[in-house]
Amino acid sequence: MATVKKPDLSDPQLRAKLAKGMGHNYYGEPAWPNDLLYIFPVVILGTIALCVGLAVLDPAMIGEPANPFATPLEILPEWYLYPVFNILRLVPNKLLGVVLMGSVPLGLIVVPFIENVNKFQNPFRRPVAMALFLFGTAVTMWLGIGATFPVSQGLTLGLF
Repeated sequence: MATVKKPDLSDPQLRAKLAKGMGHNYYGEPAWPNDLLYIFPVVILGTIALCVGLAVLDPAMIGEPANPFATPLEILPEWYLYPVFNILRLVPNKLLGVVLMGSVPLGLIVVPFIENVNKFQNPFRRPVAMALFLFGTAVTMWLGIGATFPVSQGLTLGLF
């Protein structure tokens, strides 16, 4: 049975917070025992089951032996490095490409400061942070997909 702390709606501080759209952390379910005892084990077991299921359904195969004297035609990094690989591949000045690759972690470092501009936790009430997130996600996916195309189509994806 869950333990729930009911909000005291006669409290003037809570009323002021609720009027501003805040106050959701002031009341609610406690972490013990609701989350720690019931929810977390389900999430952990589900994650383990997912990993085991993927390992059984799609096992990693051993590829052909490496030949140090033959370079493959198209060398690609792992999938999570496709966007920065495509940046480095498309920019003619390689120093600028390395600087642009370095701007990715710097942009991620700036995210918490952008997030703290607005006091609301609802993403629809934080338009700047939400717009930057959607734009960054779209650009990352575009560059990631473009890394699988030849260099001549890496930016246009063969659409233009």
